[in-house]
Amino acid sequence: MSVKIVIDSTANVRKELKDKFVTVPLTVNFGTESFADGVEIDNDTFYSKLVTSDVMPTTSQPTPDAFEKVFREITEAGDEVVVITISSKLSGTYQSATIAAEDFAGKVFVVDGYTVAIGTGALAEYAQSLADSGKSAAEIVEILEKDKENIRVFAVVDTLEYLKKGGRVSAAVAFAGGLLNFKPVIAIADGVVQSLTKGRGNKQANSLMNQEVEKSGSIDFAKPFVIGYTGSDSKLMQEYIKDNIDMWGGDADKIHTAQLGSVVGTHAGPGAVAVGYFVKK
Repeated sequence: MSVKIVIDSTANVRKELKDKFVTVPLTVNFGTESFADGVEIDNDTFYSKLVTSDVMPTTSQPTPDAFEKVFREITEAGDEVVVITISSKLSGTYQSATIAAEDFAGKVFVVDGYTVAIGTGALAEYAQSLADSGKSAAEIVEILEKDKENIRVFAVVDTLEYLKKGGRVSAAVAFAGGLLNFKPVIAIADGVVQSLTKGRGNKQANSLMNQEVEKSGSIDFAKPFVIGYTGSDSKLMQEYIKDNIDMWGGDADKIHTAQLGSVVGTHAGPGAVAVGYFVKK
């Protein structure tokens, strides 16, 4: 018997590890067009449609049936399941997984990741390392429920335009922010997106994000950490890594990077830079 880690498509795990996970896709909707996230639409295609479409995309959670099918296939093979989902405050994905798990008591365990994107990805990679070390599903869940409280996710958003389209800021605020080149610094905290501060230009905004990282506690480099970006161009992320390499361990080859997908990309738009990591406790 082994433990399979199941994630939803909003979780950003490293490409070289992706085959270790079973992924249940959300649905990305552009008006009347619907696509299975990561199956019928990849990230680059999503961002291309995002910048050209007049319609603000939305996402829909997987159905309980979608999870049930995955759970049945894994458990009939004799394995246990640990499911890690996007925060229940941001999506109904956790609820769908929980409903589906009711028929698999003692075999399927569902964890509310209470974060998103690279945060969920870091938690999933940590869970996979625990599974690889021989931990049972119940043991993995006990550890995750404790350690997920130590995950931190911060991001610098390059433009207010998509926050305006999503109703997160007013048109007047977005217009003024554009004129002044304001870059919001946001966090995933208590399971939701929170606006922290804003800087004028990327350098100042990145500095403010780094201040939040420093205030959050010491980075636990023994656990997974990821620096990510939205859009199809990683230039801003690469510049951030180059300028702040010492903060992230001093070795660029050991920094895991990821392109963030539809859930974060819808609201942040292209050009955002995000960091996700565990703090030491």
